[in-house]
Amino acid sequence: MSDAPTPIPAATILMLRDSPNGLEVFMVVRHHQIDFASGALVFPGGKVASGDDAVRNRCIGAHKSDAQLALQVGAIREAFEECGILLAREKDSDELINGQRLQSLEHYRDPLAKGKLAIGEFLEKENLTLACDLLHHYAHWITPDMMPKRFDTHFYLAKAPSDHIAIHDGHESVDSIWITAKAALEGAKTKKYTIIFPTRMNIEMLEESTSVEDAISNANARQVVPVLPKIDAREDGNYLCIPKNAGYRIFEEKM
Repeated sequence: MSDAPTPIPAATILMLRDSPNGLEVFMVVRHHQIDFASGALVFPGGKVASGDDAVRNRCIGAHKSDAQLALQVGAIREAFEECGILLAREKDSDELINGQRLQSLEHYRDPLAKGKLAIGEFLEKENLTLACDLLHHYAHWITPDMMPKRFDTHFYLAKAPSDHIAIHDGHESVDSIWITAKAALEGAKTKKYTIIFPTRMNIEMLEESTSVEDAISNANARQVVPVLPKIDAREDGNYLCIPKNAGYRIFEEKM
Protein backbone atom coordinates (compact mmCIF):
# COMPACT_ATOMS: atom_id res chain seq x y z
CA MET A 1 0.00 0.00 0.00
CA SER A 2 1.61 3.23 -1.16
CA ASP A 3 -0.30 5.33 1.39
CA ALA A 4 0.62 3.13 4.35
CA PRO A 5 2.18 5.06 7.27
CA THR A 6 5.96 4.84 7.47
CA PRO A 7 7.00 2.54 10.35
CA ILE A 8 8.54 4.34 13.34
CA PRO A 9 11.88 2.92 14.56
CA ALA A 10 11.42 1.29 17.96
CA ALA A 11 13.29 -1.05 20.30
CA THR A 12 12.14 -3.61 22.83
CA ILE A 13 14.14 -5.51 25.41
CA LEU A 14 13.56 -8.94 26.94
CA MET A 15 15.20 -8.62 30.34
CA LEU A 16 15.98 -12.16 31.54
CA ARG A 17 16.88 -13.89 34.79
CA ASP A 18 17.27 -17.45 36.03
CA SER A 19 14.96 -18.36 38.92
CA PRO A 20 13.80 -21.44 40.85
CA ASN A 21 10.86 -21.49 38.42
CA GLY A 22 13.20 -21.52 35.43
CA LEU A 23 13.98 -18.82 32.89
CA GLU A 24 11.92 -15.68 33.55
CA VAL A 25 11.38 -12.51 31.53
CA PHE A 26 10.29 -9.12 32.86
CA MET A 27 7.03 -7.86 31.36
CA VAL A 28 4.84 -4.82 31.94
CA VAL A 29 1.15 -4.11 31.47
CA ARG A 30 0.56 -1.16 29.16
CA HIS A 31 -1.65 1.67 30.38
CA HIS A 32 -5.18 1.45 28.96
CA GLN A 33 -4.92 4.99 27.57
CA ILE A 34 -1.82 4.20 25.49
CA ASP A 35 -2.79 4.17 21.82
CA PHE A 36 -0.78 1.07 20.92
CA ALA A 37 -1.26 -2.31 22.66
CA SER A 38 -3.23 -0.69 25.48
CA GLY A 39 -3.75 -3.03 28.42
CA ALA A 40 -1.46 -5.68 26.93
CA LEU A 41 1.34 -7.58 28.64
CA VAL A 42 4.48 -6.56 26.74
CA PHE A 43 8.24 -6.28 27.02
CA PRO A 44 9.57 -2.83 28.00
CA GLY A 45 10.28 -0.72 24.94
CA GLY A 46 9.25 2.17 22.76
CA LYS A 47 10.16 4.60 20.02
CA VAL A 48 13.72 5.64 19.30
CA ALA A 49 14.15 9.16 20.69
CA SER A 50 15.98 12.19 19.39
CA GLY A 51 19.60 11.93 20.47
CA ASP A 52 19.69 8.13 20.80
CA ASP A 53 22.07 8.02 17.81
CA ALA A 54 24.36 10.75 19.17
CA VAL A 55 25.99 8.99 22.12
CA ARG A 56 28.46 6.65 20.41
CA ASN A 57 31.25 8.01 22.62
CA ARG A 58 29.20 6.89 25.62
CA CYS A 59 28.59 3.32 24.46
CA ILE A 60 30.57 0.09 24.67
CA GLY A 61 30.05 -2.51 21.95
CA ALA A 62 27.71 -0.36 19.86
CA HIS A 63 26.80 -1.35 16.31
CA LYS A 64 28.75 0.41 13.53
CA SER A 65 25.53 1.64 11.93
CA ASP A 66 24.08 4.82 13.46
CA ALA A 67 20.56 3.49 12.93
CA GLN A 68 21.38 0.29 14.82
CA LEU A 69 23.20 2.31 17.49
CA ALA A 70 20.01 4.34 18.03
CA LEU A 71 18.03 1.11 18.45
CA GLN A 72 20.50 -0.28 21.00
CA VAL A 73 20.52 2.95 22.96
CA GLY A 74 16.74 3.16 22.71
CA ALA A 75 16.39 -0.36 24.11
CA ILE A 76 18.59 0.42 27.13
CA ARG A 77 16.97 3.81 27.71
CA GLU A 78 13.46 2.37 27.51
CA ALA A 79 14.35 -0.41 29.94
CA PHE A 80 15.54 2.22 32.42
CA GLU A 81 12.47 4.40 31.91
CA GLU A 82 9.91 1.59 32.05
CA CYS A 83 11.36 -0.91 34.53
CA GLY A 84 14.25 0.84 36.31
CA ILE A 85 17.04 -1.45 35.12
CA LEU A 86 20.02 0.35 33.61
CA LEU A 87 22.67 -1.51 31.60
CA ALA A 88 25.45 1.01 32.20
CA ARG A 89 28.93 1.30 33.64
CA GLU A 90 30.88 4.10 35.19
CA LYS A 91 33.15 5.50 32.49
CA ASP A 92 36.38 3.45 32.27
CA SER A 93 34.91 0.70 34.47
CA ASP A 94 34.35 -2.94 33.49
CA GLU A 95 31.57 -3.46 36.04
CA LEU A 96 27.89 -2.60 35.67
CA ILE A 97 26.62 -0.01 38.13
CA ASN A 98 25.35 -1.61 41.32
CA GLY A 99 21.92 -1.35 42.87
CA GLN A 100 22.89 1.46 45.22
CA ARG A 101 24.23 3.58 42.35
CA LEU A 102 21.09 2.78 40.38
CA GLN A 103 18.89 4.11 43.19
CA SER A 104 20.71 7.43 43.02
CA LEU A 105 19.68 7.71 39.35
CA GLU A 106 15.99 6.95 39.88
CA HIS A 107 14.93 10.59 39.57
CA TYR A 108 16.12 10.67 35.94
CA ARG A 109 13.53 8.13 34.75
CA ASP A 110 10.62 10.53 34.50
CA PRO A 111 12.36 13.41 32.64
CA LEU A 112 13.90 10.91 30.22
CA ALA A 113 10.51 9.31 29.57
CA LYS A 114 8.84 12.69 29.02
CA GLY A 115 11.55 13.91 26.64
CA LYS A 116 12.63 16.66 29.01
CA LEU A 117 16.13 15.18 29.18
CA ALA A 118 18.17 13.64 26.37
CA ILE A 119 20.05 10.43 27.02
CA GLY A 120 23.34 12.16 26.14
CA GLU A 121 22.86 14.82 28.80
CA PHE A 122 22.12 12.16 31.38
CA LEU A 123 25.19 10.09 30.52
CA GLU A 124 27.51 13.09 30.50
CA LYS A 125 26.19 14.42 33.79
CA GLU A 126 26.59 11.07 35.55
CA ASN A 127 29.75 10.03 33.65
CA LEU A 128 28.21 6.75 32.48
CA THR A 129 28.63 4.51 29.43
CA LEU A 130 25.89 2.26 28.08
CA ALA A 131 26.60 -1.49 27.91
CA CYS A 132 25.48 -2.13 24.33
CA ASP A 133 27.79 -5.15 24.38
CA LEU A 134 25.30 -6.91 26.68
CA LEU A 135 22.46 -6.69 24.16
CA HIS A 136 21.75 -9.67 21.90
CA HIS A 137 19.65 -9.15 18.77
CA TYR A 138 16.60 -11.39 19.05
CA ALA A 139 13.92 -10.42 16.54
CA HIS A 140 12.74 -7.78 14.06
CA TRP A 141 9.02 -7.13 13.53
CA ILE A 142 7.31 -4.53 11.33
CA THR A 143 3.67 -3.54 11.88
CA PRO A 144 1.46 -4.55 8.91
CA ASP A 145 0.64 -1.99 6.21
CA MET A 146 -3.05 -1.76 7.07
CA MET A 147 -2.48 -0.54 10.62
CA PRO A 148 -2.95 3.20 11.30
CA LYS A 149 0.18 3.32 13.49
CA ARG A 150 3.21 1.30 12.47
CA PHE A 151 6.51 0.44 14.16
CA ASP A 152 9.75 -1.04 12.88
CA THR A 153 10.74 -2.82 16.07
CA HIS A 154 13.95 -4.61 16.98
CA PHE A 155 13.91 -6.98 19.97
CA TYR A 156 16.97 -7.57 22.16
CA LEU A 157 17.82 -10.00 24.95
CA ALA A 158 19.79 -9.00 28.04
CA LYS A 159 20.58 -10.57 31.38
CA ALA A 160 19.16 -8.48 34.21
CA PRO A 161 21.78 -7.39 36.78
CA SER A 162 21.08 -9.36 39.95
CA ASP A 163 20.91 -6.32 42.25
CA HIS A 164 18.79 -4.10 39.98
CA ILE A 165 15.18 -4.12 41.18
CA ALA A 166 12.76 -3.99 38.25
CA ILE A 167 9.55 -2.04 38.74
CA HIS A 168 7.08 -0.49 36.28
CA ASP A 169 6.97 3.29 35.87
CA GLY A 170 3.29 3.76 36.79
CA HIS A 171 2.65 5.90 33.69
CA GLU A 172 3.05 4.02 30.40
CA SER A 173 2.95 0.74 32.32
CA VAL A 174 0.67 0.11 35.30
CA ASP A 175 1.80 -3.31 36.45
CA SER A 176 4.76 -5.63 36.01
CA ILE A 177 5.79 -9.21 36.54
CA TRP A 178 8.70 -11.61 36.26
CA ILE A 179 7.18 -14.57 34.44
CA THR A 180 8.17 -17.77 32.68
CA ALA A 181 7.28 -18.19 29.02
CA LYS A 182 5.03 -21.12 29.92
CA ALA A 183 3.08 -19.10 32.49
CA ALA A 184 2.67 -16.17 30.09
CA LEU A 185 1.36 -18.41 27.32
CA GLU A 186 -1.01 -20.21 29.67
CA GLY A 187 -2.24 -16.83 30.92
CA ALA A 188 -2.93 -15.74 27.36
CA LYS A 189 -4.97 -18.89 26.70
CA THR A 190 -7.10 -18.38 29.81
CA LYS A 191 -7.50 -14.63 29.07
CA LYS A 192 -5.68 -13.75 32.29
CA TYR A 193 -3.26 -11.75 30.13
CA THR A 194 -3.75 -9.88 26.88
CA ILE A 195 -0.77 -10.71 24.67
CA ILE A 196 -0.60 -9.46 21.09
CA PHE A 197 0.61 -11.67 18.26
CA PRO A 198 4.27 -10.51 17.96
CA THR A 199 4.75 -10.72 21.72
CA ARG A 200 3.26 -14.22 21.83
CA MET A 201 5.48 -15.42 18.99
CA ASN A 202 8.59 -14.17 20.77
CA ILE A 203 7.50 -15.70 24.08
CA GLU A 204 7.00 -19.04 22.30
CA MET A 205 10.52 -18.76 20.91
CA LEU A 206 11.86 -17.93 24.38
CA GLU A 207 10.14 -21.04 25.79
CA GLU A 208 12.60 -23.15 23.79
CA SER A 209 15.43 -21.96 26.09
CA THR A 210 16.04 -23.27 29.59
CA SER A 211 18.29 -20.54 31.02
CA VAL A 212 19.61 -17.05 30.33
CA GLU A 213 22.81 -18.51 28.91
CA ASP A 214 20.82 -20.87 26.69
CA ALA A 215 18.54 -18.09 25.43
CA ILE A 216 21.48 -15.84 24.55
CA SER A 217 23.31 -18.69 22.84
CA ASN A 218 20.22 -19.53 20.78
CA ALA A 219 19.72 -15.89 19.82
CA ASN A 220 23.33 -15.46 18.74
CA ALA A 221 23.15 -18.62 16.60
CA ARG A 222 19.93 -17.62 14.84
CA GLN A 223 19.72 -15.31 11.84
CA VAL A 224 17.22 -12.54 12.53
CA VAL A 225 14.71 -12.30 9.69
CA PRO A 226 12.49 -9.20 9.33
CA VAL A 227 8.87 -10.17 9.98
CA LEU A 228 6.14 -8.17 8.23
CA PRO A 229 2.86 -10.05 8.83
CA LYS A 230 0.57 -10.36 5.82
CA ILE A 231 -3.09 -11.31 5.54
CA ASP A 232 -3.87 -14.12 3.10
CA ALA A 233 -7.55 -14.42 2.13
CA ARG A 234 -8.52 -18.06 1.56
CA GLU A 235 -11.76 -19.95 0.99
CA ASP A 236 -12.04 -20.85 4.67
CA GLY A 237 -11.12 -17.40 5.99
CA ASN A 238 -8.25 -14.99 6.46
CA TYR A 239 -4.84 -16.15 7.64
CA LEU A 240 -2.12 -14.07 9.27
CA CYS A 241 1.17 -15.17 7.70
CA ILE A 242 4.83 -14.54 8.56
CA PRO A 243 8.03 -15.75 6.83
CA LYS A 244 8.61 -19.49 7.18
CA ASN A 245 12.32 -18.98 7.83
CA ALA A 246 11.88 -16.55 10.74
CA GLY A 247 12.39 -19.31 13.31
CA TYR A 248 8.95 -19.36 14.94
CA ARG A 249 6.83 -22.41 15.76
CA ILE A 250 4.14 -21.38 13.30
CA PHE A 251 4.18 -19.29 10.15
CA GLU A 252 0.42 -18.86 9.66
CA GLU A 253 -2.62 -18.56 11.90
CA LYS A 254 -6.30 -18.33 11.05
CA MET A 255 -7.75 -15.02 12.16
